[in-house]
Amino acid sequence: MRSGLGILIMGASYGSLLATKLLLAGHSAKLICLPAEADLINGEGARVRIPVKGHDGLVEIDSRALPGKLSAGGPAGVDPSEFDLVALAMQEPQYRADGVRELLDAVGRAGVPCMSIMNIPPVPYLARIPGVAVDACRSCYTDASVWDSFDPARVTLCSPDAQAFRPPEEKVNVLQVRLPTNLKAARFESDAHTAILRRLASDIEDARFDTGAGSVEVPVKLKVHDSVFVPLAKWAMLLAGNYRCVQKDAIRSIRDAVHADLDASRAVYDWVVGLCVALGAAEEDLVPFGKYANAALSLQSPSSAARALAAGAPDIERTDRLVQLIAAREGMRHDVVDQTVALVDAWLERNRKRAH
Repeated sequence: MRSGLGILIMGASYGSLLATKLLLAGHSAKLICLPAEADLINGEGARVRIPVKGHDGLVEIDSRALPGKLSAGGPAGVDPSEFDLVALAMQEPQYRADGVRELLDAVGRAGVPCMSIMNIPPVPYLARIPGVAVDACRSCYTDASVWDSFDPARVTLCSPDAQAFRPPEEKVNVLQVRLPTNLKAARFESDAHTAILRRLASDIEDARFDTGAGSVEVPVKLKVHDSVFVPLAKWAMLLAGNYRCVQKDAIRSIRDAVHADLDASRAVYDWVVGLCVALGAAEEDLVPFGKYANAALSLQSPSSAARALAAGAPDIERTDRLVQLIAAREGMRHDVVDQTVALVDAWLERNRKRAH
């Protein structure tokens, strides 16, 4: 049996879902996270609860019972060159934190292939999208300079369509998957780096989990695509749903954001799809609105961006602003998108004033 690959995952919340899939497939993962998270994960494992076809309720997967090995720790003293792949699973503002920033810079300098599962593309990935003026987009990031050591050829993006959250009543090593859809990654420029993704995708596809009552196929697969536009399918979902959870003085669920005014949601969604097509995407790279709207019916909580604003966050990922800016350079604008960006701006301004 061939030995497994070693994957460094920066971020232990959504990152623990990816780690669980990798471990189940026989690979090893190291999670970079806060000390309290690391202690729990090292002591009690990462626990992922996920709906599985044919099973009532959720199946809980304990990382300690899987073939691969999991470890967790802080960013200090980590050598990125010891890993085959780095996965970027933190929220974008977190990459400028002390320690994290230095590790990210070391990852870029080491030239290790990186797969982002952030909602906003890392700055170097934008350079792989034809026609996008990267320098003009830097203002959409909390601190774009953290990406300066990266070679765009070694960075890819994976659309994190699966929806997961940490149940507030549980310890921080528990992640619950609400919508178990696939992770869709674009290939790297290099065939050798893409081969790593394809191997992981194949191994995840073949892996099975023993529930004690039998062996089951666990959802959330990794799919590798040749088009750089496939991960951008998430943009329409974010602009039609996630960011529209933000209202003037309150937040609402993704389901309500999409279904309270389905015509407005469809208009925003189709407008973002039109932007992606204008940039060079093919229709088949993207997800039809009907499929997204149906999935949104199960999303009964506000988006992570909306929850962060409501909790007083002074910075969040601004895919809304990024899409607005790229569209403006294509001569495109949409009233609802402009209103959404203005609402998020206002929340952030209030939160920053309170923080000082």
